Amino acid sequence: MKKLYEKNEQTFAIVWIVFYCVLQSLANPLNKRIGIEYSASAVFCIALTIILFTFIRKNNLWERYGLCKSPVPARRFLYYVPLFILATGNLWNGVAVNYSLSETVCSIACMLCVGFLEEVIFRGFLFVSIAKENVKSAIIISSVTFGVGHLINLFNGSGMDLAANLCQICFAIAVGFLFVTIFYRGGSLFPCIIVHSAINTLSIFVNKTDITMEKHLVHIFILIFITIAYNLILTRTLPKNQ
Repeated sequence: MKKLYEKNEQTFAIVWIVFYCVLQSLANPLNKRIGIEYSASAVFCIALTIILFTFIRKNNLWERYGLCKSPVPARRFLYYVPLFILATGNLWNGVAVNYSLSETVCSIACMLCVGFLEEVIFRGFLFVSIAKENVKSAIIISSVTFGVGHLINLFNGSGMDLAANLCQICFAIAVGFLFVTIFYRGGSLFPCIIVHSAINTLSIFVNKTDITMEKHLVHIFILIFITIAYNLILTRTLPKNQ
């Protein structure tokens, strides 16, 4: 893994994206065979998290990939209040217990790891590797790739329908642009990892009662509006690079 990284950082990022997506696709049918939702997914994600964390630690890449404290004061980020709003968006219709205890534990473990993995892979590896040549291209490619990557949920046995998946992709692209702005302008990936993990984890407790497609679209529109507005504020008020 280190040899590939040293040879071509961008190829290293792409290999990790493909590897991650393939494992996620294989996990869903395994979950059904085991009979416990997110069981195989949790095992795969925990294993990948350990591998990535160990790689970063051994090669002392903490600051390169934003696993460090931001030198920019929290007040410059409006104390991250908009991120808190985004993180709790899945609970706006109330809270529900949708899984058994074992399934809930597995899903929480999986979602917490996914927040770390996807931020390090897309905002860390992919963005940083492209940004060496062109920052604007890196911002666009890493954000769009992150969003479009959710298209895999249509084919991996997750059961998600087309309309829900398109909403997920649009929101993910918007969030991708926001997170890469926070990382690039603030120098730390921690806020992105924390909020990403919170969004995923709280999605487990979504109350789907009386949620029509119209309500879902309004919900997504509000979240995207907050995301874009916050991103525009940050790009106008923060220094270009720390």
